[in-house]
Amino acid sequence: MTLKSSRLFFPLTIALLFVTTSCKVNYSFQGTSTTAKTLVIEEFYNNTDLGPANLGQTFTNRLKDYFIQNTNISIVQGNGELTLEGVITDYRVTPIAPVANTDSPINSASSTRLTITVKANYINTLDETMSFKDKSFSFFKDFGNDQNLADIEESLIKQIFDQISLDIFNASVANW
Repeated sequence: MTLKSSRLFFPLTIALLFVTTSCKVNYSFQGTSTTAKTLVIEEFYNNTDLGPANLGQTFTNRLKDYFIQNTNISIVQGNGELTLEGVITDYRVTPIAPVANTDSPINSASSTRLTITVKANYINTLDETMSFKDKSFSFFKDFGNDQNLADIEESLIKQIFDQISLDIFNASVANW
């Protein structure tokens, strides 16, 4: 190294060290922005007319599994630093993509949409500004009319609950 390049190298090295050591980002590989160690996930109740009877329990278990797999936060029965609770408010099957049927005066649909909506409350005792109440999370999956809903319902519900769990995760502990 020449004297001229070493004079330039030294200040750049000091500046780089200063920048990298002075910036603190609150991020972990689990993707959470909280320092909480415990989370209570209350049973989500099924308040729908059409959904399967075990819909609330299925969603609650899926949500717990998601947090266990993606955080270091312990799921506890009570007195957690964080609390999630809510209700499944909508389970809707809607015809979409209408097509003309020349054999019938009534139009039919070529696809059907299953939509599930969950309303959640999140309490963060460490930072109340991060809490939310009655926030709705909804997702849908479409399927062809050549498929019977009873045959694919469990798979569709799992896919929908996976996305809603991710959305709740992002709105609560990931703070996105």
